[in-house]
Amino acid sequence: MTSLPAALLGLKDRGTIRQGMRAYLVLFDAGKIIDRSTFKEPGLIAGGVNRVFVNGTEVWRDEAVTGNKPGRVLRHSPS
Repeated sequence: MTSLPAALLGLKDRGTIRQGMRAYLVLFDAGKIIDRSTFKEPGLIAGGVNRVFVNGTEVWRDEAVTGNKPGRVLRHSPS
């Protein structure tokens, strides 16, 4: 789900779960995921996501952001 996009973007330290890689994890119950976005409101957040970690730091818990901001914007320009 994530290794191919990471490889296509040249992100060598992302996309898989193993030692030395950056930890980006989304924990969810597949039976409880709800897509709330619509054409009029495409930015609505999905329901059912329990926790999200960026660089090993929790950024989402119990339907709300934690306030932690361990990530950074990645910009990709075609070569």
